[in-house]
Amino acid sequence: MSGEHASVRIIDGYARGGTDIAADEVWALEAHLEACRVCRDRLSAAVAAQAPAVVALVDTVWAGLGPRLAATAVMPRRRRWAARLSRWLTPTMVPWLAMAVSVTLLALLLDLADTAPGEVSLVLLLAPVLPVFGVAASWARGLDPAYELTASAPRAGLYLVLRRTMSVLAVVVPALLVGGWATGVTAAQWLLPCLAFTSTTLALGGVVGVTRAAVSLVAVWAAVVVAPTLAASRTAVALQTGALPVWGLILALGIGVVIARRGAYSVLGAHR
Repeated sequence: MSGEHASVRIIDGYARGGTDIAADEVWALEAHLEACRVCRDRLSAAVAAQAPAVVALVDTVWAGLGPRLAATAVMPRRRRWAARLSRWLTPTMVPWLAMAVSVTLLALLLDLADTAPGEVSLVLLLAPVLPVFGVAASWARGLDPAYELTASAPRAGLYLVLRRTMSVLAVVVPALLVGGWATGVTAAQWLLPCLAFTSTTLALGGVVGVTRAAVSLVAVWAAVVVAPTLAASRTAVALQTGALPVWGLILALGIGVVIARRGAYSVLGAHR
């Protein structure tokens, strides 16, 4: 890819079947073709010149399919919105997001009722891991029945992972903002650990699968931070303001690993 349009070499190679161009160039071209009419026209001309048999086959299929498509009812406006929303969310994510918001509200109620032991804020204690399961549900092989189609789409991979991660954070972070404001917990105390855990989940997910990464991180957090905090009845050092630079470093490392291994999210193994 060069400039605003695909190069002649990539388009010609794709028209011949894509066997002589790299896989990442194929994916980039397919994503680019979705929004670029000029390159689609150039590809059509290249196919007509280099693969006339393909053109003949497409014309034959279209001759039989065209009348049926013309008779198909237009998609209702409500379904169009649902189709657009599916780019950001999947049905399997909804229960997990509802659970995250419900846990946040429950922790808030317990904090306001002053039932938490000592100086421990349950909102602060649970905030870092609340988005993790939502992120796992958005990109998990066992929870998404259409995972093969998702992974094979031109805009799959890191682009779709980040979209769905943003949708999870867009639901969870406002709930945590309300909880933090109501309990007097500063946003920095929970926001940096929250983002750090999310980025680390994605970073490890490119290696062992997002679901396994999420479960492992939550288990470590429960054993290393949650249990000792509740036992000692005081806020752990990891959640105090002095630990914020460490969380910032973890967040930066997680983002760096995700960017460096962005190609790992385009394979089915990332759905594990």
